[in-house]
Amino acid sequence: MESSPAPPTASPVDWDLAASTAARLCAAGPRFTRHQAEREAAGLRRAADVSVEHVHRITRLEAARDLRDSEVLVLDRPTWARANVGAFSTLLAPAFEHVQQARPAEYARATQGLGTAATALEAGAVLAFMSSKVLGQYEPFCALPGPDGTSTGPEGGRLLLVAPNIAEVRVELNVDPEDFRLWVCLHEQTHRVQFAAAPWLREHLQANIMELVSGMFDKVDTLPERLSARVRALLKGPEADPQSVEEGRGSAELGTDDHPASMGLLELIQDPEDKKRLARINAVMSLLEGHANVVMDAIDSSVVPTVKTIRQRFDHRTSTRSSVDRWIRRFMGMDAKMQQYRDGQRFVKHVVRELGMDGFNVVWASADNLPGEQEIHHPEQWIARIRGQD
Repeated sequence: MESSPAPPTASPVDWDLAASTAARLCAAGPRFTRHQAEREAAGLRRAADVSVEHVHRITRLEAARDLRDSEVLVLDRPTWARANVGAFSTLLAPAFEHVQQARPAEYARATQGLGTAATALEAGAVLAFMSSKVLGQYEPFCALPGPDGTSTGPEGGRLLLVAPNIAEVRVELNVDPEDFRLWVCLHEQTHRVQFAAAPWLREHLQANIMELVSGMFDKVDTLPERLSARVRALLKGPEADPQSVEEGRGSAELGTDDHPASMGLLELIQDPEDKKRLARINAVMSLLEGHANVVMDAIDSSVVPTVKTIRQRFDHRTSTRSSVDRWIRRFMGMDAKMQQYRDGQRFVKHVVRELGMDGFNVVWASADNLPGEQEIHHPEQWIARIRGQD
């Protein structure tokens, strides 16, 4: 007699509720006629395809020659939010299973009562807000086994392009449609190439996230107090933390206590060990985002004729956000995300200047070659370490 498959691990998050909440709360985007929607989608797919050649030329990574194991999806806002709920459930599935086995009592408390619904509602609200901000995203985890043990996407991951957001920003900036689409796709396709060049990276990130989530459950009983302190600090408004009002003027060291009001929601449930775990993840994300920005900056008018105009207007748009928008971004830790772009970009530029692009590309050879948090801010230390290995 065949045994029945094991039931899926109970989750501290009601993922179905998170997906429906996100879809319900998504702000309405620009209206398209069917013809306009088809033209926008076709333009984005064309830009995604054309961008690969330029990423290959700039990065000198052979992995960029053939990306046929991935797919490009052009989405609306609710579909993007649902896709990210699926990505989160897949990414966190092994972490939840590990915690359930290692800390059954703490895990049981986290998966009972109204907690799973409250977490789902919060996650849905955050994704709904993000759905109107994200232009594109590479999603590498869809090929991993989810809570039910099956994967939902191709081995090479998915490139998600949020058509209404790209169109809305393009119209707001008043820039050339084809140039702007290509400019956005260059960044996101670089992420696809990174994971293709380092096939171990996806599992490496998931393993680090599993450690972080496991550590968080040790402090599950202190979450309400940390949440209250966080909300009290933020309710003082932007004036409480003037250095973090203007993006980029907060602490250069992510995960420190220098500017507590600029920290994201994850800071609510981290002790020093958790911060070390998060620092490792932050270092990798800074590397990935900074590298993609360097690729974008290497594009000149021979590829994107209006690139100078796009950069100037996009940067101006970022610097003129409303105080409410800045407050929400600070609460969600999005200012830390912007800091990742800047820190990583400085690191990559410094290394490429010293070692050349081929010298920098050893970073994709193994997890041992990834920069640590300290090295992201001091790239000369990473260079010395890599030279010492040679």
